[in-house]
Amino acid sequence: MKILIIEDEFNLADVIATRLKRENYAVDICCDGETGLDNALTNVYDLIILDVMLPKRNGFEILSQLRKSKIHSKVIMLTAKTLLEDKLNGFYKGANDYVTKPFHIDELVARVNIQLRKDVNTQTIKNSIEAGDLRLNINTSNLLCVSTNESIDIICKEFLLMEYLMQNPNQIISKEQIYEKVWGIENESESNSLEAYLSFIRKKLKMIGSNVNIKAIRGVGYKLEVCNEKTKE
Repeated sequence: MKILIIEDEFNLADVIATRLKRENYAVDICCDGETGLDNALTNVYDLIILDVMLPKRNGFEILSQLRKSKIHSKVIMLTAKTLLEDKLNGFYKGANDYVTKPFHIDELVARVNIQLRKDVNTQTIKNSIEAGDLRLNINTSNLLCVSTNESIDIICKEFLLMEYLMQNPNQIISKEQIYEKVWGIENESESNSLEAYLSFIRKKLKMIGSNVNIKAIRGVGYKLEVCNEKTKE
């Protein structure tokens, strides 16, 4: 698998690349935003490690352009910014994960492995998941309500959350299980992000007219309630 590192601190990029090569990844390095974007658009990468603060083009601009250009490489953003708003900005633009500097190299490698294992795993299962009147296309990230024939695209964390919930319909899933599955770590600091993403998903379910509901179980977690039309009130 091939990884692109877009990081203006060359020494840091070199350390990351050296470690990833020991994990048997092929790695390219770019040290400014314009060169990084050009490489990402003209080559095929399984994953991009993208710094936020870059010369010529910042990481958010690069990420937006990649997603507009239908580049579906996994993206892990690196930044010294710790505010939730900054993390959400990255997720909204299409990031798959977010690592705050300074970080331990083992943590970054673990997150890379998690993201790429998800790619491998989804290739071995069927192309769609169904729950209630919903059908989630794994390849296109399109969520279809079969009863209304309305659909909407969901990406990044929203997609991973919906995929996990639809794989476990009518089951109570703890927050810890969600953190571990979607973020790859058990981290209570992500709780605000989780609530925000679930709120976005609920709005999208209403937009397409689905009778499926994500119910919060106080003090425990969440459940994807799949309603049967015959018993729906």
